[in-house]
Amino acid sequence: MKPTLFVLAAGMGSRYGGLKQMDGVGPSGETIMDYSIYDALRAGFGKIVFVIREFFEDDFREKIVSKYENHVPVEVVFQELDKLPAGFTVNPERVKPWGTNHAVMMGKDVIHEPFAVINADDFYGRESYSILAEQLKKMNGQENHYCMVGYRIHNTLSESGSVARGVCATDENEYLTSVVERTHVERVDGVVKFKEGEVWTELGENTPVSMNMWGFTPDYFEYSEKYFIDFLEKNQENLKLEYFIPLMVDHLITTNTADVKVLDTPSKWFGVTYAEDRPGVVAKLQNLVDKGEYPTPLWK
Repeated sequence: MKPTLFVLAAGMGSRYGGLKQMDGVGPSGETIMDYSIYDALRAGFGKIVFVIREFFEDDFREKIVSKYENHVPVEVVFQELDKLPAGFTVNPERVKPWGTNHAVMMGKDVIHEPFAVINADDFYGRESYSILAEQLKKMNGQENHYCMVGYRIHNTLSESGSVARGVCATDENEYLTSVVERTHVERVDGVVKFKEGEVWTELGENTPVSMNMWGFTPDYFEYSEKYFIDFLEKNQENLKLEYFIPLMVDHLITTNTADVKVLDTPSKWFGVTYAEDRPGVVAKLQNLVDKGEYPTPLWK
């Protein structure tokens, strides 16, 4: 059974100021997501699922889904504030979405095979999809064994300023033991460091970080639903707290419910963290096309 690619795109409408503003950064106007889908199909993924908001469904189907549906089966699911377990209602003052793991939960009815989760606007690299697809195929039929692509931190930095990164710790067998969000990471005097308060701490060049590229099996949905109830009971009055994937994964690890294999990748991650990053992304994609790694236009 081929694995599925689950693309987190619910933030696109607000983030890009509307889908018409989706940034064409490839030589023929391709978006970063175009490259993600292309790489995933090359690696052997057999279905694409997008999670979006209902208010931009028509626009999304016309401008995005139409490009891919002649190449691969495509499903669209919706993340909305009121999609909550029975017995819970939305605080009328809450406007912030429930977070990435709530978005993942929306795939339960259409995903019945091992699946990968990615962000819509991150470039992950061809090798990462191949590495992840291979691991997902091995996971077929297994439960409680998940995986994550771990990027070497030096391959994820921005030249325009500091970044936030989920810094990972692993055991001797490369299984994840913790993910700690470091909100201020940058290269200082040639050395990768993170800042906490006024204290700088050095990180090794190859320290693995999470860029939200995960591999799960369908049992993950059941665990997510159960833990979301706990999350809501404890945090109903907090209007900004979100139910993130690392929060769920950490819970599964600390309760010895599941393990997560960290897959090392040589790929360079990039995205537009700052407006100043855009020219660099355009140049990197042009270089990959020039080297023959991608055709242009990408989708015909």
